[in-house]
Amino acid sequence: MSEKTGFFLHHSSSLHDTGWGHPEHQGRLRALASSVGNDLLMLHGHAEQMEAADGTEHDLLLVHTKDHVKQVQAACQRAEDENSIIAIDPDTKVSSQSWNAALGSVGTAIAATRAVARGDIRNAFVATRPPGHHATPGQAMGFCLFNNIAITARWLQTEGYADRVLIIDWDVHHGNGTQDAFYGDATVYFLSLHQSPHYPGTGSANERGRDDGEGYTLNVPLLSATPRVDYLHAFDQALGQTLKKFSPEFVLVSAGFDVMAEDPLGGMLLEPNDLYVMTRRIVEDAAADCDGKVVALLEGGYNPPRLGQGVVAVIRGLAGLEKP
Repeated sequence: MSEKTGFFLHHSSSLHDTGWGHPEHQGRLRALASSVGNDLLMLHGHAEQMEAADGTEHDLLLVHTKDHVKQVQAACQRAEDENSIIAIDPDTKVSSQSWNAALGSVGTAIAATRAVARGDIRNAFVATRPPGHHATPGQAMGFCLFNNIAITARWLQTEGYADRVLIIDWDVHHGNGTQDAFYGDATVYFLSLHQSPHYPGTGSANERGRDDGEGYTLNVPLLSATPRVDYLHAFDQALGQTLKKFSPEFVLVSAGFDVMAEDPLGGMLLEPNDLYVMTRRIVEDAAADCDGKVVALLEGGYNPPRLGQGVVAVIRGLAGLEKP
């Protein structure tokens, strides 16, 4: 198995245009790519950018309804026809390139996961944009069109690479769409730490799954401005509780960088070094029994310079390099 960490970014993702006044604007990826590029001296020989790929409607249908796929496609087509930005809801907007960006993010997440599953690389970070964890099987919301991480988990199972998948979501907002996709499913464990009360209003500690999936959702709601040491303690406790119940064959991470201090849409206090520590714990503990198979997908993070710093910290954590 290769010891390298893969960095994946689809070219269409930077063309998804929500307008510069929107928090999830095109400058996010530019700052991210610039920060990773500036860290190449440290990353050289340990992490490398790898080829992106396009997803298909078949991939989308692993999680989403046909009606949902058609609705998003129609909105993107209208944006192209009118050469304008179209609002699916007050938060979620699309442009002429958004369909390609959405399929590119899904396809590139799958490509990264396939490479890790086959042992071509050790682990990976995917700069998915648009983000995904708020998209439910039947609805786009919260800047998200399709649920990249949920689709990737189902793809792993469909292709026979993993029966049991652990999804860890540390975005400052609860990943309601991911929870919805697997709420009745014992084969995908969903662990979320998030600010509460906060958008989208879901993710209470008593939401633990239903039917076969009861006990396979763990929500850890945390107050705004939770001290860093308390957040890391909660993370450790939740991860330990998860691993007592669930032994994953693959680990996926919804990496939201809006959990860091100074983010305009969050109230948490984490620093890049904290994300590094959390990444190392995921690699060393959560993925210990599955040969370190971890793929992290970009979710939120709306302070572009801080987003770049956080991504560098996570990639270094995946690659086993020193803290930035």
